[in-house]
Amino acid sequence: MFNFQKSKVLRLNFRASCLLLAVALAACSNTPTQTINPPQAIVNQAEDAVAEVRFSQNLNELLSEVSQAQQIPLPALELGFLDAKTIPSIRKLVLPPSGTFKKNWLVYRKRFIEPVRLKAGRAFWDENQTFLSQTEQAYGVPAEIIVAIIGIETIYGRQTGNFRVKDVLSTLAFSYPETPNKPAREQLFKDQLKELILMCWSEAGGNLPAKNTNQGVNSARFSGCLNQNSSYAGAIGLPQFMPSSIRSFAVDGDGDGRIDLRQSPKDAIVSVANFMKQHGWQAGMPISFPVQANAISTAKELADGEPKLKYTVKELIEKGILTKQQGDLQSGGVEPQSKAFIVDLPYPDKDGIDQVQYFVGLNNFLTIVQYNRSYFYAQSVAEFAEALGYRNQSAVPIESSSKTASAKGGAEKSKTKKSNPKKKSRAT
Repeated sequence: MFNFQKSKVLRLNFRASCLLLAVALAACSNTPTQTINPPQAIVNQAEDAVAEVRFSQNLNELLSEVSQAQQIPLPALELGFLDAKTIPSIRKLVLPPSGTFKKNWLVYRKRFIEPVRLKAGRAFWDENQTFLSQTEQAYGVPAEIIVAIIGIETIYGRQTGNFRVKDVLSTLAFSYPETPNKPAREQLFKDQLKELILMCWSEAGGNLPAKNTNQGVNSARFSGCLNQNSSYAGAIGLPQFMPSSIRSFAVDGDGDGRIDLRQSPKDAIVSVANFMKQHGWQAGMPISFPVQANAISTAKELADGEPKLKYTVKELIEKGILTKQQGDLQSGGVEPQSKAFIVDLPYPDKDGIDQVQYFVGLNNFLTIVQYNRSYFYAQSVAEFAEALGYRNQSAVPIESSSKTASAKGGAEKSKTKKSNPKKKSRAT
């Protein structure tokens, strides 16, 4: 077993040596040759070869680091990544939009809150209604919110990505495009690549630390985990969890002894609920309120794009941004001392003039932002859920409001659900 692995590693090193030799010959040879391709093409080939060598070296260094830190046999890791490769198209997909690009809340909303997803959401709800109800009771996260998130992320598993996750994370860790935040982004994906390795090693039956043995490790399962499909950013399964989120928040919902976010709707449902609860979801509380029409200019002054609870509801009522009813639990609002922030959703009108729709984001809005750092995303989740029957108002009993409103992610929820209606810098 180990002799076979070592031979594979030798081949990897040999390939790297050959690439270096090829680059050197291309650079140093004075032998006249017939010009078939433009000189620039030859330079690009040499640059590509150097980049591939650098990629292999950086990847091997990371594998050695993980091996030493977690006592996982290095040959097992090298074998798992022997065919890892960069994917040029991914480097283009993660590039920021051009300077002329205008954010458009109306277009974004139309993309996700539309008939196909809503129909699929109702079908998903029907198929998992009992389990969704049980999860809602256990975690305090409304079924509509769970269904909305999975629908927006992947249309319930229809769009989970078609890139091998190890290639995605390796590409973005060691070959991120030239952007101002390149060092930080590369470090983020290096960390995710490490998380992927640890996740897959555990999934294959290995312990961490591994005690310098791979006894009991299912090598086929380890390889299959590394090779599973993901989005172009490395997100996996129905809820599109990154490896670190899978290790921290994913739950075995169907009780089969393993977590499978790709094939198990129950695992996906409970994992989303657990993520939301652990990130501060307040059971029975609203998500956001629209800003009063006569207070748009005031809201504009307070909107700084920072997803942080900084104003009390009482302060926003005094500024005319919210109504008194929205600061009253008995009227379906929240307590006056609840914290909030201003959400701005820009869009150009039909004449190309910049417009903005404003909301007051409450604690639960901020929780959704933790799932995807985007105001557009969070408000889409809220409105998708409302289209499935979610009521964006307080359902907390008045007599116990002070305790429940402050208990982040509490599992108790008094809302009586109606029958199923047949679910980053600036954050926008």
